[in-house]
Amino acid sequence: MKFISTNFNGLFIVELDLFKDKRGYFTETFNIESFKKAGILFSPVQDNESRSIRGVLRGLHYQLRPFDQAKLIRVIEGKIFDVALDLRKDSPSFGKWFGLELDAASFKHIFIPKGFAHGFSVLSESAVVQYKCDNLYNPATERGIMPLDPDLAIDWKIGRNEIIISEKDKKHPRFRDAENNF
Repeated sequence: MKFISTNFNGLFIVELDLFKDKRGYFTETFNIESFKKAGILFSPVQDNESRSIRGVLRGLHYQLRPFDQAKLIRVIEGKIFDVALDLRKDSPSFGKWFGLELDAASFKHIFIPKGFAHGFSVLSESAVVQYKCDNLYNPATERGIMPLDPDLAIDWKIGRNEIIISEKDKKHPRFRDAENNF
């Protein structure tokens, strides 16, 4: 595994070692010791998976402390534009977002530390996304930020008329009004 730094403290792109031959391929998708060697303390306790059609925009989701979650995101099928929004008030990148296209063919993952909101848009006809979390889902501390907040100006890489957002995500507050204890 290779961990590639971003301009956001603690946010990494993870490239996997891929072994291919005529039979197919093998890759190790997670190894706690590799993360420790990279200085990342991440012990997942929950795996989530979603399947979505083109144009679906999920997010921006997070949980308040003490139930905040670090996440390791991977695409099993299709292609997405993945976004992490820094909510850490003492961070130089507070209020800024990082976006990355992820697809099944590249075998890249993104590691999102605690203190970020997360979302993605589906760029392919459909996509299956899997993410490991280091804290259990807690509905009482679940929060969200409006993914189309004009102050954030996130380019979700899909046409405005293609976007499909859940009713729940449409009702999230703008970034400036969102509850945040980071």
